[in-house]
Amino acid sequence: MFKELDDLFQSSTIKPTYMKVHAILALFIFGENLKGIGRYSLGKELLLGEGSAKTLLRRLRKQIEFISIIENGKRKGHILTELGSEYLREIKTYIPIIKKGELSMLKDIIIKPEKDSTYFCLVKKVNTKITDGVAQRDAAIKINGSGATCLVFNGKNLVFPSQSSTKSEGDLMEPDSNIQGYFNSQLREEDLRLEIDDIIVIGSGESSQKARLATLNAALTLL
Repeated sequence: MFKELDDLFQSSTIKPTYMKVHAILALFIFGENLKGIGRYSLGKELLLGEGSAKTLLRRLRKQIEFISIIENGKRKGHILTELGSEYLREIKTYIPIIKKGELSMLKDIIIKPEKDSTYFCLVKKVNTKITDGVAQRDAAIKINGSGATCLVFNGKNLVFPSQSSTKSEGDLMEPDSNIQGYFNSQLREEDLRLEIDDIIVIGSGESSQKARLATLNAALTLL
């Protein structure tokens, strides 16, 4: 998956410092900023230096034609092309939302609840690709997040993933019912609902930018 992005990483000299998660998150950010977003603002959201952000934008525009430049008065910004919008829509069939979480609701299931920011995303119908959630936690840490927690929808409730698929319903570990209700409410706001084998990934980090990157990088391990 994501073979369309391979050209962003081809280089005969220096390998780009950005990762696939930066490119995919950039597309989500463009999708949220229909009037355009500039290089500085994008780099800040992706935690990339000016040079890396410039390279990513140039390759998104020239090599795979997912974005174009728009002039708004004296400012220049970048927006999705139709090709980029179509690709984002495809990604959203697997990850329809990435949304800031409420720390007060999620503090019992994240790594450092006293100071971290949180984001969560929904990943559709990928339960077969998760075991105990360690790979997702490691992916979050790799991108400088604090960690990630996964919850699997078994058709009735959200439960913590387990390497054992033989546990009876009574043995499954579930988060607090308030957390279940919180996610149901958040998804309804986006006109979404949980389906069997969906996974919610909750990422945390010392800033909202780190938390969002951690969440998405963890989710990408499932695709």
